[in-house]
Amino acid sequence: MIDAETVKYIANLARLELSPGQIESFTNQLGAILDHVEQLNRVDTTDIEPTCFYAPAHDPLREDVVRSSLSTEQLLQNAPLVKKGHFAIPKVIG
Repeated sequence: MIDAETVKYIANLARLELSPGQIESFTNQLGAILDHVEQLNRVDTTDIEPTCFYAPAHDPLREDVVRSSLSTEQLLQNAPLVKKGHFAIPKVIG
């Protein structure tokens, strides 16, 4: 079973601020998920043949084609802030 301290630790790693109600809710939800996983772990699969699912051997995407594009200078003309020749954005995560 998962406890509130573990939920707080995970939230901190994800840089989430949770209210006490959210911590309680996530503790219950994650506990239920882990209970379901434990049920799956208890299933006897000794007589079940392994199966294999894999991606196709070929890539269904289009071919890469080199085309002309805007120069760096042209692109940066529309940038609200440029630093050292790159787009600059405000810091998002503390």
